Amino acid sequence: MTSTIMKRVGIKKVNKKRRKTSWKRGLIVFVVILVLGLAVGCNQMTHNLLGGNGLEGIGSKYTITLIAKTDEGIFWSNVYAGASAASTEYNLNLVFKGPDNEEDYMTQNQMILQAVEDGTDAIVFSAIDFLANAQAIDQAAAAGVKIVVIDSDVNSDNIRSRIGTDNYGAGRVAGEAVVASDKEELNIGIVNFNVITENGQSRERGFRSVVSEDSRARIVDTINVISTVEYAREGTIEMLEQNPEINVIATFNEWTSLGVGFAMREIGEERDITVVAFDSNVYSVDMLENGEINALVIQSPYAIGYLGVEAAYRLLQGNGVEPVIYTPVMLATRENMYDEEYKRLIFVFDK
Repeated sequence: MTSTIMKRVGIKKVNKKRRKTSWKRGLIVFVVILVLGLAVGCNQMTHNLLGGNGLEGIGSKYTITLIAKTDEGIFWSNVYAGASAASTEYNLNLVFKGPDNEEDYMTQNQMILQAVEDGTDAIVFSAIDFLANAQAIDQAAAAGVKIVVIDSDVNSDNIRSRIGTDNYGAGRVAGEAVVASDKEELNIGIVNFNVITENGQSRERGFRSVVSEDSRARIVDTINVISTVEYAREGTIEMLEQNPEINVIATFNEWTSLGVGFAMREIGEERDITVVAFDSNVYSVDMLENGEINALVIQSPYAIGYLGVEAAYRLLQGNGVEPVIYTPVMLATRENMYDEEYKRLIFVFDK
């Protein structure tokens, strides 16, 4: 199953017995109605006891709670779509949660502990803070909850499987896009998100490992911003004002990519700046097409969500899982963005 899903993205019984006489049919119908009435009443009682928190199916099937970095954005929408597909296939209750922004690790910790209290069987988790999320995850594991990490790691020995982009490798892909430029000098500005988040730091290390090998390349400035479009836009403009020699910008997630793209739109054509960014949504793809962004490292969020839930289900069934599963990335450019294999990942937000 895992190999089928991976291929699709970069992936994808009832007989009734007859009764003999009419009076027996009538008796059976009466009994069925009585049983259904009792079941409905019990189900309502269960709903009331649980406070209607979305875990009403506990006891009949597993509940898996997916705690994302945020519940906003196309990336996480597509993660949810993949997770939802897996939950349907394996007959699971899926609860999807995330804070309002990708800085709020304290709300993530509260969500972890609340999921345990609500009786979740497994947590699929993407950490905002590599260190500060660890204690809550360890508490959940101590309570018997199976833990799978997707997208961004956490400092815990209780993780059974880690699924997502090879972040260091994806950073190298971005670096290779930069050094493919024919510019005589590569004066680079890096716009990264929070330093406490593992995946952003791994991407930056991968990027640096490539550009450091090119004699034309010099990293002029690096900024870390709150992971929102506006903070990234403001930070980019300020960085460019302070460093007019910058002619390349690299950035590493959906929100910072949009912020850099809007900064390029604001600056216009007065400066020749190559931008290599991450992730796709309707805005960043428009920026790619218009030349405000030169390349996008495209991840596989649908596969990440699907495989995360699938791994959690396998653990609950007592089956083995791979400790690390890397999902595909592609480098999209204006030249290849409409090729069939790229369209499937770039335009997934249209589905």
